[in-house]
Order: sequence, then structure tokens, then C-alpha cells
Amino acid sequence: MSTSSSERNVLVTGGAGFIGSHLCETLLARGDRVTVVDDLSTGRLSNLASAKRSAGGRLEVIEARVAEALPNLRNRRYAEIYHLAAAVGVRLVVEEPVRTIETNVMEGAAVLEYASRQRTRILMASTSEVYGKGAQTPFSEEDDLVYGASTVARWCYGISKAVDEHLSLAHHRRDGLAVVIARFFNTVGPRQTGQYGMVLPRFVQAALAGEPIEVHGDGLQARCFCDVRDVAPALPTMLESQACTGRVFNVGSDRPITILELAQRVKTLLESRSEIRHVPYAEAYGGGFEDLRVRLPNLARIRSAIEFAPRFTLDQTIQDVAASLRAAQVEGAA
Repeated sequence: MSTSSSERNVLVTGGAGFIGSHLCETLLARGDRVTVVDDLSTGRLSNLASAKRSAGGRLEVIEARVAEALPNLRNRRYAEIYHLAAAVGVRLVVEEPVRTIETNVMEGAAVLEYASRQRTRILMASTSEVYGKGAQTPFSEEDDLVYGASTVARWCYGISKAVDEHLSLAHHRRDGLAVVIARFFNTVGPRQTGQYGMVLPRFVQAALAGEPIEVHGDGLQARCFCDVRDVAPALPTMLESQACTGRVFNVGSDRPITILELAQRVKTLLESRSEIRHVPYAEAYGGGFEDLRVRLPNLARIRSAIEFAPRFTLDQTIQDVAASLRAAQVEGAA
């Protein structure tokens, strides 16, 4: 693969996914040459369609699991690696815990070993789920991590991503690996689907179809939603910043809204006649499911490091998610 001296080679695992595809667009707009590794288990090639059209040959997609693809890339040199390949969505985690754990831990270990050998800067995508039940609110990066019993599958996602974090920081301490860890809090926006339990696109899809908007539990659990178009551009900035190296950062919004309020806002904005229906957790996910009442990040660290300031309002995101779902429906019918 030939490149001009001004182009950076960048590797993005999970690049055909929701966040990954937006990140690829950001990197291509920066002038980089991007290699995507994605097994398309939850990602979609259509997420990269617009990026591929505008990339001028600077986007390569390798359909494979990360651990399988990396041996074939051992002779390539990447300036940066973004590891976003992971199991996604509460429903997928609950229904397929083995896949969740193996994907997060084994793929994470493989890419960290690769980055360490290559001496390449790497951003490791993590999740607010690592806080588990949470020791206190708002969640800060140095807080204790508190999980439920190992007999409850719901916690395997957070624990497996916590292992990724520990392994990342161990490579940093042992090998001097330049790693940055980003804990995402409810990233939302165009291209996200509700297939694996993601709440906002699930609500929007139901509202557009005139079907019941299903709220799990009493709906008084509070979450903070941040648009992917604010999150994706922050990631290269974090990876380039020396102030971020070897550290963990919450990435998201700190403006909470209850899930019931979210359902009502979606219904109002989209002028939907859908009813809002409450569904018990046991019916949605099976018995023993545990959820947090409040998931609120402390953003002081990221604001200090890169002056992170999201621009998209939740109302704008809802409208754009609706437009994205409508467009996908038209494309699928064509």
C-alpha cells in the first residue's frame, strides 16, 4: 500500500459500526488513510458508504475478526489505532454473554499486543458500564467499580471492558504503550439502530411506525445522551494529547433525562400517536435483571484535557435519528 508523505495510516477496529463509521469520516476528513477491520456481526458496510465515496481510495475494509486480521497486518505501520470492536447493546449482552466476554477480552488483548509491538498510539473504547452499580454519583474516573453477582449475566459486559482497561494500563506501565481509554456514556445519533436494545433508536423507530413506545420499568431511571457527531471528533484529539496518555476519560453528556421523559420527547417531536407502554424488566430481559437509577458522568477531566463541549442538542439528535431511520427504510425498500 503506497501513501503520500502527508497521509497517516490509521487502523480502526469496529469501523463499520455506529461510532466507528463516524470516526472513520472524521479521520478521512483529516486526510488520513484508514484501514477498517470489522467482522460485520453488528456493523454494516452501508454505514461506510458515504465515507467510501468521498475517500478517493483512502478507505480499506477488511471483513474479519480483529485477532484473525492482525497477523496479516504485521508488516504495516500505523500511526494510530482506535479499538472500537466490541459486543454492543444490553439485549445482546444478556442473550449472548459468551460472545460478549470473548469478543471484548480476546479481541482487546490481541489489538493491545499488536499496538505494543508496533509502538503505536491506541485509543481503547470502553463504557460507562464499567462502573457497575456505581459507588457514588456522578461517576468519576477514579471511583471504585461495584458489580453484581457473577450469576447475573447483565454485568459481564462491564467486567469484560474493565479487563480491557486493566490490560491497557498494564501495557502502558510495562511497555510505555501510549494508550487512552474512553468510557462512553450513551452515545446516540444517526446510523444507530435499536436492534440490540439501544433505547433512543428503539423509541424513534416505534414512534415513526405508530407502534407502542416501550419503556422498561417505571421509566424514572435517568441517563445522559451525547451525539456521536460530538463524540467522534473528540477521539483523535484525545489520542494526540499528551495530557490524555495513560489515562481514563468519561466521554458524554452530563445532562440527565429520565427514560420516560425521553419517550415523551420523542413522541412530541415526531408528532407520533404512539402510546407509551411500560414493560417490566423481567418481561424485557428475563428475571434478575438489575439496572441503575442514575448514570451521570463527571466530565471535569475531559473538559480540562481537551475542552470537550458537545454542540448537538438532544432534540436535534432525535430529529436526525428519525431522518436516518426513514432513509434506511427507503433504501431497504428500493
